[in-house]
Amino acid sequence: MRRIAAITVGFLVLFGMTSPAWACGGLVNPNGTVSLLRTSTFVGYVDGVEHYVTSFEFAGGGAEFGSIIPLPGVPTKVERAGDWTLQRLVQEVAPPVRDLVLEQAAGAANFDSAKVLLETRIDALDITILEGGGDEVGRWAKENGFALTPDAPEILDFYAARSPIFMAARFDPSAAAEDDQSVGDGTPIHLTIPTPNPWVPLRILTLGVGERSLVEADVFLLTEGRPQMLPEPVIREDDGMILERSVEASKLLLSDLRSDKGMDWIPASDMWFSYLRINTKAGDLSHDLAIEARGIGQPSPVAAGLVAPGVSASSFPEIESQSAEGGALLWLVLGIGIAAGSIWWMGRPWSASD
Repeated sequence: MRRIAAITVGFLVLFGMTSPAWACGGLVNPNGTVSLLRTSTFVGYVDGVEHYVTSFEFAGGGAEFGSIIPLPGVPTKVERAGDWTLQRLVQEVAPPVRDLVLEQAAGAANFDSAKVLLETRIDALDITILEGGGDEVGRWAKENGFALTPDAPEILDFYAARSPIFMAARFDPSAAAEDDQSVGDGTPIHLTIPTPNPWVPLRILTLGVGERSLVEADVFLLTEGRPQMLPEPVIREDDGMILERSVEASKLLLSDLRSDKGMDWIPASDMWFSYLRINTKAGDLSHDLAIEARGIGQPSPVAAGLVAPGVSASSFPEIESQSAEGGALLWLVLGIGIAAGSIWWMGRPWSASD
């Protein structure tokens, strides 16, 4: 079975360290000269603002590649993130030397073409924040030199129905050469996003990989209390969405994270650390992960991608059985493997009607 890497960071690739969900994978463009090794993401949520940190690793070659990630809202700031936050979080569940240690938004909108909300360059990455429906975002990709896998229209529509905001990132190898960027070097990106509640996009990991392919991903949570999640994770299982760790976050972890560039918004104490491992076939991963961030309600089945916007949560009895516990402060870390579907492939046929 083809294994798709959905998590970890370039640091692990360079130094041969192991992580809990590690496999080779990445995007290779048609001439095979460029591959994006993997992308890791950290999302923190506090006071109605999401802090989204992700890193793109350069794997060499002379061609361009691109990536797209669904977002819960419009960023107010896009900037370079800290240098080692993501590595520090991976170390929390796979320490190399010592025990070190990281809503549902607007409904679907109709657009003639995707609207560019923000453009910026960070190192060798050209970042574009887009607003539009699935067809419009796909058309924008084609007009900008990219094409999508055949399943892309359905998956883009799946996300656009809940939030029509996407981040597209294009890597410029000539700029990397000018900046002396080496193979394995990462570019961490930090987005600040006001949003009512965060959610973790999981179905995007299945883009273009085939139903029988194995999707592996890690999700890290930091909350003020034990978080509520939908779908509810399993415990002591080998397949599915598995809750591997649920403990009080150490002060060392929080202190380390706070000391990285731009990460001083992380609380210094009183946080709960959870680690979930995604290990499932792509054909079985048709949902996202919804989290109730304030502890005053239940996770949204719409945010989880289980129902379309406008469908009542009462249609899902399993939601009522979940505990009302959960913190007002939520932090997410998720790895998005490029081969698992967050990447737009160049040179692949665009199957949707123009």
